[in-house]
Amino acid sequence: MKKILLPIVLSLIAIVSAHAQKSVMINAYGAYVFDDQFDTYWGSSNYYVEGKIVGGFQWGAGIEVKLREDTGVELIYFRQDTEARLYSPNNIGVLQDDKIDLGINYIMLAGVRYLPVNSEKLEPYAGLMLGMAIYSNKNPEFNQETSKTKFAWGFRLGSNIWVSEKVGIKIQAILLSSVQGAGGGLYFGTGGTGAGVSSYSTLYQFSLGGGLVYKIK
Repeated sequence: MKKILLPIVLSLIAIVSAHAQKSVMINAYGAYVFDDQFDTYWGSSNYYVEGKIVGGFQWGAGIEVKLREDTGVELIYFRQDTEARLYSPNNIGVLQDDKIDLGINYIMLAGVRYLPVNSEKLEPYAGLMLGMAIYSNKNPEFNQETSKTKFAWGFRLGSNIWVSEKVGIKIQAILLSSVQGAGGGLYFGTGGTGAGVSSYSTLYQFSLGGGLVYKIK
């Protein structure tokens, strides 16, 4: 992950340096992510009829450079520690529930478009995000760490509520998605060497939350 983060951080430093005369803000995030379901199967004998990424708390942080009064760009990191639930039939036809610890990391570059309003306290915004999702899990049955990185995109809508000249409160809704983000052998393998992926689906994670914003300059 360090090899991935380094060029991103260096790029952001270059952006900040090039636009040092503009406003720079530090953002802290906290949100609740809702459950997301997916369908997948793996191999010829181990069929998963349904899977679910359990909802839970997501935290994050970002640094934003305001290029103009109505436009900004932000580098964001989100983290959620949760579990994947896999429902599969056993050999007597009864569904069994497999639980796998799962860590979800998003590294996103976000465009920010500020919407005009007649208020000095409210600063609504919207924007698209592009980046990567990094999934890691530890299969409790075989005690084997696995991870995978996938392309991710997102959209958000929210507002800064300024309580002072430099400090504000954030409220926002976010949709994050990773392409082919869940699948039998990608993150939820049994640890065997002969299993193959037959199908997998895209993850969509919706969250509601907020955070704090601090204006450096």
